[in-house]
Amino acid sequence: MMTQNLKRQSINPPPTQAIYDHFHFSQATRVGDMIWVSGQVGVDAGMTPGKDVEEQSHLAFQALKHVLEAAGASLADVVELMTFHTELQGDMPAFAAVKDQYFPDRYPAWTAVGISQLAIPGLRVEIRAVAVAGCGDT
Repeated sequence: MMTQNLKRQSINPPPTQAIYDHFHFSQATRVGDMIWVSGQVGVDAGMTPGKDVEEQSHLAFQALKHVLEAAGASLADVVELMTFHTELQGDMPAFAAVKDQYFPDRYPAWTAVGISQLAIPGLRVEIRAVAVAGCGDT
């Protein structure tokens, strides 16, 4: 019988190390096969928000994919999404269409929450996730 490695790992891909150092949080934490991903937002490399919810959603899902890959997982391994929206009702059709491009089947559990603001002015969406590495392989 194999013993699962339950050591806690902080996951911070190189471009995000400055965020870890300055704000004191990891992009993800992995324990065994479980991965908890911090909220990913729709900003470009210069930390400028995308021009609309569609662009921000693509940027956030790409960031989520990048963090999961650094943690040894993929979008197929996501079992839960929680999304935060500053314009929940108005943005939901565009956001859902983008989400479905990243999760075309085997949909994860999903909770969408309307909020008044996010950390950077101009942000409209933030995506956090829970994944189980390797579960999407089946």
